[in-house]
Amino acid sequence: MKLIKGEFKERLELQFAQAVKAGFPSPAEDYMGETLDFNRDLIRNPEATFYALVDGDSMMDVGICKGDIAVIDRSIEPQHGDVVVGAIDREFTVKFLDLTHKAEGWIELRAANKKFSPFRIDETTDFRLWGVVIYTIKKWK
Repeated sequence: MKLIKGEFKERLELQFAQAVKAGFPSPAEDYMGETLDFNRDLIRNPEATFYALVDGDSMMDVGICKGDIAVIDRSIEPQHGDVVVGAIDREFTVKFLDLTHKAEGWIELRAANKKFSPFRIDETTDFRLWGVVIYTIKKWK
């Protein structure tokens, strides 16, 4: 996973379709309205937000795939079940945060792909919680 610090000084406004149905097609022009600015609308805390390119297939069962862009906010307090980015032995990984055993002195990072075992994190593990994934951006072509 390669982290990229976001630059949020300029506005990039794109036309925003109010509703796009996945069923019967209709003319999109009828739904054009506001503009969408990724910096304004997706980023709550610019100074604490990073992008990362996802590598690997441990989260593919929830649609987070190799080549996707994860938007990570380091200012959000992670909660049980959040998708987070953590560094284990100085290597970044994206997983679900499992706090079920926190009172017992350990937590787990869980993959969405059943082929991967969870990482058990305790006081002996070289681990840093990097941030919470707030969005993923997928490239189709």
